[in-house]
Amino acid sequence: MTPIRRRGKAVSRVPGRRGWSRSSPRPFSGISAPGAVKDPSFRRSLALFRAFMHEQDDPEACYSLLARDAADQVEAYDGPVAGRTVVDVGGGSGYFTEEFRRRGAQAYLFEPDMGELGEKPPEGAVIADGYLLPLCDGVADVTFSSNVLEHVADPQTFLSELARVTRPGGLIYVSFTNWLSPWGGHEWAPWHYLGAERARARYRRRTGRPAKHTLGENLFAVHIGATLRQVRARDDVEIVSARSRYWPFLAEAVVKAPGLREFATWNLLLILRRCPP
Repeated sequence: MTPIRRRGKAVSRVPGRRGWSRSSPRPFSGISAPGAVKDPSFRRSLALFRAFMHEQDDPEACYSLLARDAADQVEAYDGPVAGRTVVDVGGGSGYFTEEFRRRGAQAYLFEPDMGELGEKPPEGAVIADGYLLPLCDGVADVTFSSNVLEHVADPQTFLSELARVTRPGGLIYVSFTNWLSPWGGHEWAPWHYLGAERARARYRRRTGRPAKHTLGENLFAVHIGATLRQVRARDDVEIVSARSRYWPFLAEAVVKAPGLREFATWNLLLILRRCPP
């Protein structure tokens, strides 16, 4: 067992598998729950959509379901996470971290905003900036980031840090809501198509409270085409898959259609492999 060195601490690490296959992953098994469905499928997409509709009034059900689904996706591309080190960057109150731990992973949460951790964050959660993680190079078998990229001002530096802490051959899971998707404005979507300030003003009139997100402060207009070009230009990662995270069919095909993908993808999922140095 080799240690993960953090500031003043060390955490045991079980080495993951060496090397990787460049072939397509085995079929994703869908949501880990009774009556689990296959991806892509309308049932899975509908279940996730219904959960999102209750994000505000039932976050436990929403994010628990999303965490199971995301963990299934990770395992579809990289095998079981049991006994492996998973680094969850920007995981909020820890639903993803807890799900990975339930599957036997040594999972650790790094979250920059203390307010996002909630009342009962996972044990060992670390307040840390995604631009500068308190981890040594190559300590993670899986580095995971769900719906964070659109909240950082410098996505390339953020991705560089995810790559740095991932071992060669390790998997990097990154998803984000692209700006021109129907959900791009987050709580004030889809009115962001008419302009961010107008959408925020409408949200305040409708709800009586200010919106959580402000464009250019904690929400940024990230686009699929530009992101793919930037990632392909990197020499520290390779793209295993670029797909719509929630689409029920043609999940990879829609991402290959310039223009259309900016609206139709909804949420881009990038599965990356860390290249050897």
